[in-house]
Amino acid sequence: MESLGEKLKNVRLEKELSFDQISRDTNISIRYLEALEAENFSVFPGEPYVIGFLKNYGAYLDLDVQKLISLYRALCIQEQPIPVEQLLRPRSKLPRIIIPVLLILIVLGAIGYGVYYLLFIREKKPVNNRPLSRAPSEYMMEGNYLERRLYRDDSILIPLYSSIYKLELVNLGEAITIRTPGGSVILDLSQEANIDLNSDGMPELRITVADFAKNNADMGALIHFTLTDSLSLDMEGLRDITETTNTSSTIITTILPVPNTSVYSSAFPFTLQVNFQGYCMFRWEILSERDRAGTNQQYFQRNDELNIQAQNGIRIWTSNAQAARFQVIGGGRTVPVEIGTAGEVVVTDIRWVRDDDNRFRLVLVRLETSN
Repeated sequence: MESLGEKLKNVRLEKELSFDQISRDTNISIRYLEALEAENFSVFPGEPYVIGFLKNYGAYLDLDVQKLISLYRALCIQEQPIPVEQLLRPRSKLPRIIIPVLLILIVLGAIGYGVYYLLFIREKKPVNNRPLSRAPSEYMMEGNYLERRLYRDDSILIPLYSSIYKLELVNLGEAITIRTPGGSVILDLSQEANIDLNSDGMPELRITVADFAKNNADMGALIHFTLTDSLSLDMEGLRDITETTNTSSTIITTILPVPNTSVYSSAFPFTLQVNFQGYCMFRWEILSERDRAGTNQQYFQRNDELNIQAQNGIRIWTSNAQAARFQVIGGGRTVPVEIGTAGEVVVTDIRWVRDDDNRFRLVLVRLETSN
């Protein structure tokens, strides 16, 4: 029967996945992935980390998570044998009368300590779990990325355009709760959320929980903050676009041309059709439509098909740009779209933009590329 580590390793090798790729897709450190396969649980800060990472890794490999956890529990039991000294413990030589006396003394001592605790210690104990020597801290984000270990009531200030937005860590329990300008966000270990700071329908900030122990407020939480606004383009920045324009790492290409022109008098709904040619992690998000907000994520296999309808635009992430074939359907036309090369990780927008003459153009915007 396969052990826990062997099962993880065999499935990973069958899927031809490297630790580097899995770490990028799941936000789990490579050393923790290697430790899970080696069944070396001593490198983890605690059992909650083992369970959390095992759940994420197992789900990524399409394994039965509950069976993996059962294998882990069984392995822990096997590694904790009963000491031989306890099995061979000699019979007590103390007279029988001493045992009842000791029990009475223990009970009286417990009662005495309980009274002392209620009268003297409990009244002096602070209500807040935060150490008395530490006051809440406030940090200013500089640039597009910030990594910080936060404790309860700590806050982050995000400068964006001419305003400053405040995020506050308000709870550390089974999960962490962060108060944002748009409301509270609840996240667990390795989870992430996109935050719309200025209520314009577009997320400008990504929050990721990198390190966190449940119900341990003293440990705090290590959180990553990434400004996605630096990767996106507003309508002003997309005016006067030619058929293909290169601006630093951002590539903009017009889609859906019509005879003698490449613009429309108004934006209209369109469909992105995706036909998968192989295994691929794929995420998508409807842009500027509040009733359909949120990021969708799924692992697709060969011959799977996905149709996404949108009015304003779609943002897509793909772990392999040529693992799928893309077509845009709209205005009575079907146009194939190329978003990248084989093995390339791509973040792309397909969206409507308007020029100075109030004419609309459907464009493909390459936001971020890595190999």
